[in-house]
Amino acid sequence: MAQASDPPYFGISPDEAEAELDIPTSTDGFAEIARACAAGRDDLASRGLEENGQRQLRLFSTWEITRYLIPVAPAHFRRVLKGNPELPQGRSETDGGAKWFTLDEVLRLRAHFAAEGSKAKNYLPYRPKGLPAKTVAVANFKGGVGKTSTAAQLAMSAALDGYRVLVIDLDSQGSMTSIFGGKVADEWQTVFPLLARHYAGHLQAENRRRMERGEGPITLDDTLTEALRLRSKDLIQGTHWPNIDLIGAQLNLYWAEFQVPVWRMQGRGWKLWDALTDILSEDGILDAYDLVILDTPPALGYLTINGLAAADILLVPTGASFLEFDSTGRFFDMLHTTFRSIEEGENLAARALGRPEMAFQWDAVRAVVTRYDGSQQAELAGLMQAYLGRTLSPHRQDFTALIGQAGEQVQGIYEADYRDFNRETYARGRETFDATYAAFKRLLYGAWRRDERLAREAAE
Repeated sequence: MAQASDPPYFGISPDEAEAELDIPTSTDGFAEIARACAAGRDDLASRGLEENGQRQLRLFSTWEITRYLIPVAPAHFRRVLKGNPELPQGRSETDGGAKWFTLDEVLRLRAHFAAEGSKAKNYLPYRPKGLPAKTVAVANFKGGVGKTSTAAQLAMSAALDGYRVLVIDLDSQGSMTSIFGGKVADEWQTVFPLLARHYAGHLQAENRRRMERGEGPITLDDTLTEALRLRSKDLIQGTHWPNIDLIGAQLNLYWAEFQVPVWRMQGRGWKLWDALTDILSEDGILDAYDLVILDTPPALGYLTINGLAAADILLVPTGASFLEFDSTGRFFDMLHTTFRSIEEGENLAARALGRPEMAFQWDAVRAVVTRYDGSQQAELAGLMQAYLGRTLSPHRQDFTALIGQAGEQVQGIYEADYRDFNRETYARGRETFDATYAAFKRLLYGAWRRDERLAREAAE
């Protein structure tokens, strides 16, 4: 018999262990567990819903607006509202209390200050005229590094800054879709039909060439025929954020990982890595939005390859631990192998046909340390910085109590009402996420300005 001071794994009785054991689990058992999880998920998600069952973004106070959203002094902000009664005036919960505004009203106020305010201040975020949206992929095949939460907070930060954002969930787990309250019935409301449409377009072009050679056409099945009728706007759904839209995901999206290689075998000339970029450009999405943010699956499959190939900026969240650093290194190694293989295959044919060779290129690639604990991880983070240099963002995204509290309410950090904490705690808690966005914004501005300069030089 085990003594009280013995480790808990000493003295376990096989008979007692058998008595505690459940009956064997069948495949139907997985369905029961899934139903329990679904019920729990719906219960938790409902905490962030209004009485009508819809999610609604909280209001923003004059203090928040003048500190974080519009660079004006509070007194001047109030004078402008008083002098322009046609502008949103906000609402007070008590007589003489603070004024609160919806984000849509904040965006209207920002536009007013941009048109009528000081020309020395930048009230609107920088977006060069005539240039397409920037596409940002957040990727790593290591789970638990904060990939989806980083992508979501980035989308919210950009929206608060005034950008029009489209979030595309490429992960069949659908976590990003849940964050933004998306409803996705099946794979036909995900990016799947966009990939199918791109492949169908390839087959149509191939059929034209076959007809010129006097050959019979390749038949398009019902899936491809239906996909040709859909456009990106048919899949985009609004969210409770006025300037964040969503193309969601759900479990059936994983079917793409099986269907895409079948299409590749049937149409070897199909450039699947161009599918997402081509479709978004063809449908005008890169003109309608400022940023497209892609949340990728935690694996380097066909959906991730599409997302990475479409990206202008690649962010790779990682923890400051040996295993996460090691996994991130292997992720970059796999990126090199995958995209070099595509380049070599394409360029072999290009050289034979006398065509220009292709090469993938990203405006910026950054690894970002997330869930950082400076008291425990400073040494390893410093070592990672020494090895990775500029590839690792010098900003560390701290883990704060605000993360856990917001997570319990099924909210993003920027969706949390500071009155649920206190003003000072909220201000400290969001500092690390503001700094994360600031580091990204420098990459975004630099990439757009370089594009502007290159376009100007090409026109001279």
